[in-house]
Amino acid sequence: MSEPKLKRNLSFISMIAIASGAVIGGWLAEAPTWFGITGAGAAFIFPLLALLLVPVGLTFAELTGMLPFAASVDVWTTNAFGHKVGFTTQWMMFLVQVVEPPMMAFIFITAADFFVPGLIPPAMNVWIAIGTALLWYILSNFNVELTGKLANIFFFAMIAMSLIVSFSLFTSGHWSISNLTASQDPANNTGLFPNGFYGVFLALAAFSLKFIGFEMTPTMIEETNFPRSKMWKVILSALFVPALLYFVVVLAIGGMAPWDQIAQMNMPEPELIAMYKLMPILAYLAVISGVLHAFTTLMGFWTSAARVLYGTGEMHQLPKAFTKLNKFGQPVLANTIVFLFTAFFCFFTGESGDGWVTYVYTMSNVAAGFVYFMCCLDALILRKKHPEWARPYKVPCGNLLFTLGMLISAWVIVGSCMQMDGNALISLIIYCVVGVALYVGMAIYRKKHPEGNQLVNLTPEDAENAL
Repeated sequence: MSEPKLKRNLSFISMIAIASGAVIGGWLAEAPTWFGITGAGAAFIFPLLALLLVPVGLTFAELTGMLPFAASVDVWTTNAFGHKVGFTTQWMMFLVQVVEPPMMAFIFITAADFFVPGLIPPAMNVWIAIGTALLWYILSNFNVELTGKLANIFFFAMIAMSLIVSFSLFTSGHWSISNLTASQDPANNTGLFPNGFYGVFLALAAFSLKFIGFEMTPTMIEETNFPRSKMWKVILSALFVPALLYFVVVLAIGGMAPWDQIAQMNMPEPELIAMYKLMPILAYLAVISGVLHAFTTLMGFWTSAARVLYGTGEMHQLPKAFTKLNKFGQPVLANTIVFLFTAFFCFFTGESGDGWVTYVYTMSNVAAGFVYFMCCLDALILRKKHPEWARPYKVPCGNLLFTLGMLISAWVIVGSCMQMDGNALISLIIYCVVGVALYVGMAIYRKKHPEGNQLVNLTPEDAENAL
């Protein structure tokens, strides 16, 4: 009997829903920070950032088409620079993916408190978050088609709800273009960008973090049922659908009150709806939409994190047990490890407060910049090293775009480091030390048990043989 394989049950639309849904963040609570940094001009920053990230996204598309494996960045970097650098990049990729689910789990608690204040005692927050993660852990071990179907439902529902709320704000009679440039302080009316160039500069760094998620698409390539040459469309959708939605939502919110008033709110949409006595159903739609955003993010990053571990097992950089699949084609051990990470982070977050959440996000964004940079460099090197390899999708003006991608990735790293404090740096160092210990431990294990445990280097030929 042949061993179970990853099931090719993710359609083109499902991948767009998973990828775009994972990128779309919860502006329900984050919008005040956006307005505080650069006012209503934030609406224009997001489409600009999507454009700036196109070179990185297209690079991922070319590499995915050429080397379509769940291990993704590990395979690409190993072919370009060898296993040590490949594992390093993969370890950073895992960090980017695994820190999102626990953060999303707490959003459900915030939503529950909105609908029924005081329903969940503060002492129970951690356990409710872990319970949410446990529920998804159970569902994650069924056919990946379930993830795709849920993503389709949640993604299109949250888009529809968000647009309904935004349209209602635009047509409420209280929306005014003057609010986009106004301030509660008449002496501080400085237009769309009240903090000037510094605010724009800071926003370009801080808001780039809202697009993390498009890089997860290659990890699911072994489960897609459409030509891998189309992956570029999925990746660009994961950049521009969120950018356009952010644009609309920020303009809708920004026209309802001066930017500095919005910056002082906790959840602008429900508060603005209440302030102007609009239909209460709109506030409920806004919060439900925020919950769906959280769930699509949790699903996407969880699935990707498990595939990162699965792929690392394929490379024999982790024990082969990570490649064992259940009858539904799901990597149970990988899902279990992701759940344990999520439960730990939920507990740590609940015990340590929001400051811990902030610095975990910061260090994961540094890791994302590193992954982006390495993948652009991989593509540049592999064009020279293996020009004969088939590329179902080939980036136009490749070397130029790869170089631009590296520059943009370097900016993501710099921008994230600007916001990193000592705790984040220490945590990142500890995470790297754990990675080194894991790699050395596996090297010792392979030396003692060489049979069937030698490092693997996957090539396009392996991809063709697997079809």
